[in-house]
Amino acid sequence: MLIERDVQVMNFDAVGEAYAIAANYLRRSGVLSSDGIETNDRLLEIIVGLYYGGEQNRIKLANKAITQFQVDS
Repeated sequence: MLIERDVQVMNFDAVGEAYAIAANYLRRSGVLSSDGIETNDRLLEIIVGLYYGGEQNRIKLANKAITQFQVDS
């Protein structure tokens, strides 16, 4: 029997898809460099923070991360 106590499990699919959506948009809009496919740590931190803040919908995660990334830049 598995008992979970105070364990928060991250849905890597939702986070990964949200990152892909946000990074693609930011690259196409010229905010992120399109030189390669390297991960932008700041964008990923924003998405993970939003996820742990309670947002789990990948589209909403991406949209909120894009907005926050543009404001911080």
